[in-house]
This record gives sequence, C-alpha cells and structure tokens, in this order.
Amino acid sequence: MTPSPSMAPRPGDGRPSSARTGASDRRRSPSRIRAIAALAAWGTTSAHASFLAGDALDTAADVLAWVVLVMVPVIGIAVFWIIHVLPEKIAHKNHHPQTKAIQTLCLLSLVFGGMLWPFAWLWAYTRPVTYKLAYGTDKADEYFDEYGAKARAGQLSDIELSRFRGELDAMHARGALPPHLETLRDELAAPATVDAATADAGGSR
Repeated sequence: MTPSPSMAPRPGDGRPSSARTGASDRRRSPSRIRAIAALAAWGTTSAHASFLAGDALDTAADVLAWVVLVMVPVIGIAVFWIIHVLPEKIAHKNHHPQTKAIQTLCLLSLVFGGMLWPFAWLWAYTRPVTYKLAYGTDKADEYFDEYGAKARAGQLSDIELSRFRGELDAMHARGALPPHLETLRDELAAPATVDAATADAGGSR
C-alpha cells in the first residue's frame, strides 16, 4: 500500500507533521504573550491619562496640599486640647473638691510640654482622703448644690436623703459648712423633726 502524500515525510525531515505543528505553536506563544502585555499596559496608561492629566492634575495636587496644610494642624490641635482637658472633665464629673487645682495643673502642663498631664489624670481619679479628714466630705460644693435642689424638689429617695443629711452633718461638726448649706441642712432637718414629734405623739396615745 502506497502512503498518501499528506502522511509522507518531507524530504530531509524525519518528524511527523504533528510534531512540526507543536513546535511552531511554541515559537508563536512568546510573541502572543508580548502582544497581550503591550495591550494591557496601553489600557492602563489610557485609563490614568483619561482620569487626570495636565492642568487638572496640578489643580488636584494643589487642592490636596492646601487641605493637608490647613486641616491636619487644626484637627491635631483640637484632638490635643480634648485629651489635655480630660482630667478636668473627669474631676468635674466626679464632683472632685479640688477641680480648680486640677484645672490649673492642666494649664501648667501646656507650659511644661505635657509632663504634668499624667499627674493631673491621676489626681482626678484619686479620692481626696486628707480633704475629707479636714472638711468632712470628699465632694465639691456643686455636688451639694445639685443634691440640695433635688432634695427640695423631693427627687431623692430615703436612702439618698439620709446619706446627704449625714454628709451635711459631718461638715457641720467640723465647722466647714458654708452659710447656704447650713440653711439647707436646717431645711432638711425640719421635716425629720416633725416626723419624730408625730411618732412620739402617736406612741404616747
């Protein structure tokens, strides 16, 4: 049987046609990869160029630079100030009797580069034991004004009212009760006296 011309090997080439086809495909594959990479690079460059180019790019850079130069220092100063006055805020919230001194220490800390700020923070959280030994209380005057208003309005429970009277009595015993709190103490003691007298009268019957 005579082989067909398509299957017959070419002169001087002992490889079949399928082997020659695979070799030619391998030779063409690097050129295809280079073409795809060139198209991808061209598409990326076109996308960047279409977004901002020329004067628009310079204007955007100028605007961004001004925003950074103006906003960053303002935000930094605001955050620094909020953190710096935290001890004062904490002392005021806890009715610390030495809130003014803590506020002064925070201001002095600005002069000394923030080195005094940790002391102000610790002071705001400490209980003034020596102050209580001297004056009979560890609360600021604002605490008594606030609770005095609530006591007059009848917004305190019996337990809170009893504790508040005890604090006023302790300050009165040490002679550290201001005149307006002395008046408040007398007002709060009057209903208790009336209740005690009523109870004695009922018991005698």
